[in-house]
Amino acid sequence: MNGEPDAMLVPILRNLRAVVFDTDGVITDSARAHAAAWKTTFDAYLAEHPPPEPGQRRCFDVRDDYRLHVDGRSRLDGAAAFLASRGLHPLPETVRTIAEAKERLFSARLREQGMDAYPGTVRLVRALRRAGVRCAAVSASRHARELLARAAVLDLFDVLVDGAEAARLGLPGKPRPDLFLEAARRLGVPAGRTAVVEDAVAGVQAGRRGGFALVVGVARDPGPDAGQRLLRHGADIVVRDPGELLA
Repeated sequence: MNGEPDAMLVPILRNLRAVVFDTDGVITDSARAHAAAWKTTFDAYLAEHPPPEPGQRRCFDVRDDYRLHVDGRSRLDGAAAFLASRGLHPLPETVRTIAEAKERLFSARLREQGMDAYPGTVRLVRALRRAGVRCAAVSASRHARELLARAAVLDLFDVLVDGAEAARLGLPGKPRPDLFLEAARRLGVPAGRTAVVEDAVAGVQAGRRGGFALVVGVARDPGPDAGQRLLRHGADIVVRDPGELLA
């Protein structure tokens, strides 16, 4: 290190004034818990309401189905998207009941075990703050504040825009960019000087549509397709962990 405050940041980050991080799967190790709760809920529903086509009757896949249909979306949007992928279009009341059942499972897991923050992300956020780059956390989940607090990283972020705030402000969920744009607005930095760090296809699409200076995809899955999928949907670069953005 040469003593400069941004010495540990890779060059692509050094002209930015702000970075907006997704929460689940980027900051906290909570995506797997969300996926497990969805699997329990969806598998029970599919068993009681088999899709019309035999090929659509397989169980919920915690990797592919979660990434393609649920990850990054609000609970209601995610539930409806997955069911539609299986040829099912239940009434809105049923979709809400499914989403609420998943919510109870995830809430119980959070109360019992808590969540950890990814060390690489924490190191990156601290380096950004030392360099004078403002940081925000964004999530479609109403649990984001509790997740960040339990992981002891809430105070690292200047701004949090979560599912509760999105509902209060009437912001549409990803792949619309409104959550990210609201975070940038609260940071006082235009999208053209802000990066987005996301692990979900819907989130990468939102970052691209919002006109952000840099969209970083996070592909923690070791499979070969995860990173390529993020690149196809608008990521400028893909890393296995945000800590790779430190020199």
